[in-house]
Amino acid sequence: MLIGIAGKTNTGKTTFFSASTLVDAEISNRVFTTIEPNKGVTYVRKECPCKQLGVKCNPVNSKCIDSVRFVPVKAVDIAGLVPDAHLGRGLGNQFLSEIMEATVLINVVDISGSTDSNGNAVEPGTHNPKEDIEFFFKEIDYWMLGILMRNWNQVKKGNHLNEMISKQLTGLGIRIEEIEDAVNETGISSSSQEDELLNFIRILREKSKPIIIAANKIDVQGADDIYKKLKEEFQAVACSAESELALRRAAEKGLINYMPGDSDFKITGDMDKKHEDALLFIKEKVLKRHGSTGVQKIIDTAVFELLDMIVVYPVENEHKYSDKKGNVLPDAFLMKRGSTAHDLAYRVHEDIGKKFIAAVDARTGKHVSAHYELKDGDIISIKSGK
Repeated sequence: MLIGIAGKTNTGKTTFFSASTLVDAEISNRVFTTIEPNKGVTYVRKECPCKQLGVKCNPVNSKCIDSVRFVPVKAVDIAGLVPDAHLGRGLGNQFLSEIMEATVLINVVDISGSTDSNGNAVEPGTHNPKEDIEFFFKEIDYWMLGILMRNWNQVKKGNHLNEMISKQLTGLGIRIEEIEDAVNETGISSSSQEDELLNFIRILREKSKPIIIAANKIDVQGADDIYKKLKEEFQAVACSAESELALRRAAEKGLINYMPGDSDFKITGDMDKKHEDALLFIKEKVLKRHGSTGVQKIIDTAVFELLDMIVVYPVENEHKYSDKKGNVLPDAFLMKRGSTAHDLAYRVHEDIGKKFIAAVDARTGKHVSAHYELKDGDIISIKSGK
């Protein structure tokens, strides 16, 4: 699973990436600051079972802070987009090929309307962010359409439309099932014209590359009013990536007590008045108004709602909730909703999946079958043969 952080150039995209990963990426108000993709690890936030079970956990592949589990997810900050990128303008071809590697996309938009279509700074409120969202969708759609149309005559000659389309779109991370669903929904055939194929591509993109809008720079004056109108049309979450980055940096230095996704923070260290005023501005203008900076909420929404993932805790000893080394609740795996105990066994290790015998629900102590559908927060012990 890979989260792609993308959008028009100079919207705070790299700030969002740095705030969510604490990777030191170059940040500026210049267009095309990001040339090569920045890569890092971000985290989704979930309540950890340790508090409910009355145990102290020892995470190995994730973090647990005050009974809140943070599960790692790979993220990439992709070069900025400009109109007509699908025709090769700007860094278009590079952007669009990189974006297809992502499982889910976060489209970072300047909700304050202070950057024009090309990413140049303008007076806040003078540019309509809706245009940026629509052109983001358009560029992906037309680029995918161009790939499909490149050899459409060959596709038309094939006997199996779905398989031929899949072959054309190889490398875009699109599953054959998603193609089949889009074909059935749109009713396209080998005789379909370009406008019909564009509609097919739009449906396919929605199924294969879900997108959430990060309405960034919500702390800029006038941004709230623009956001209220925008969220009626799009799945958007208000955020201030700059505020989140400031809070995480301050927490890293021990100046405040703050956990990503929280609605408040506590000052715990000494700082000058300038830094204290900046933090109090964030508290008043962002946290109190919106409940959080929005960054963690966007990541959680992308993974848990758009991708429909759940968190499952595999253990070896169902009585102590531990692995063979005694680590309590050591692992937290993100699994697609609908996954089974057998799927989890394969996720732990291929050999364990092949030699699967049974599984135990550690909370109830009951054995469950290979076809048992996992629930969010399940603690499962896999039993396998030698």
